[in-house]
Amino acid sequence: MSTATGVPDACATPAPSAAPAALSTPATTPADAAPPASPGTGNGSVRRSRVLGWRLRFAVLSLIWGFSFLFIKVGTQGFAPLQVTLGRVTFGALVLMAILLVKRERLPRSARTWGHLAVAAFFLNVLPFSLFAYSELTIPSTLAGICNATSPLWGMALSVVALSEDRPTRRRVAGLGIGFLGVLTVLGAWQGFAGTDLTGTAMALGASLCYPIGWIYVRRTLAGAPHSHLAMSSTQMLLATAQLAVITPLFTTAPAGLPLVPLLAVFALGALGTGFAFLLQYGLVAEVGPTTAQMVTYFVPVIATAAGVALLGENLSWNTPLGALIILAGAALTQSRRRPSTEPRPTADPSSTTGPGSATDPGSAAHRR
Repeated sequence: MSTATGVPDACATPAPSAAPAALSTPATTPADAAPPASPGTGNGSVRRSRVLGWRLRFAVLSLIWGFSFLFIKVGTQGFAPLQVTLGRVTFGALVLMAILLVKRERLPRSARTWGHLAVAAFFLNVLPFSLFAYSELTIPSTLAGICNATSPLWGMALSVVALSEDRPTRRRVAGLGIGFLGVLTVLGAWQGFAGTDLTGTAMALGASLCYPIGWIYVRRTLAGAPHSHLAMSSTQMLLATAQLAVITPLFTTAPAGLPLVPLLAVFALGALGTGFAFLLQYGLVAEVGPTTAQMVTYFVPVIATAAGVALLGENLSWNTPLGALIILAGAALTQSRRRPSTEPRPTADPSSTTGPGSATDPGSAAHRR
């Protein structure tokens, strides 16, 4: 996974900011509640239609992010890795800016906000996107997609050190251990990692590590920023594009041509995986909540593996899917939380839309994906 910002790879993660009012769902009062459905009113059909609607969008988002690793592999067949990344963020920025103009929103004006977003762009877009592109020069897209699923494991490990309010439970520590056991299973540690390119795999794992580093930084510096997710994401993607526009010519030469299939892959990677997926992700968070929306993370490596095997003819040994399942099980445990206490608590201020662990907290699991 990771949205405009990188989702493990998810390939794009939601933007770092306080949630817009549209994402805040205050409790419904009796006066506001809808009247009970009566036979023949058609309310049941409307409800079924809504359920089908979000499930369809969930499936589309899973497919887009799952196919991102295939798009990276195809893109690197015609362009240098940094060029693939530059094209990806450029197309993503164009889509987000077009949406921003349609909605008549403005970019942030604070120099401080732009400075923090420049750092976020590096850790959430430039570095992980580039590492994934370089890794797929030597490892299959299936392995890159599975490595991407380790991001929650890295996030849990780092949060113990960096976020004092996020203390681990025994279950989450167990999930961390299980997850890294899954990594060793994928790599075939008992065979001495034979047949696995360790440099490429290390790059893919490093890319997954970048996401929690970036989101911890965002959480410390931009939580509660008075801008919409769209404005913050657009700014971040513009800054990522600017950074890569400087870096790429220094380390690559201009391509001899523009091969059609790799070019379409890069376009899909940016326009769909970053731009369109951003709208789908936040629509799901608003409709079904972050807990359900973040479950897309667990479908991404499955789809990435299926796409790599079916469309690219990549080999798949028995330990790869087994290790992936172990990783996902561990990641699920690291995301578990204690059940809320049954003791009464003070009523929260309904005007508050941010805070650690809330649906709109930039450091929450939903935002990491």
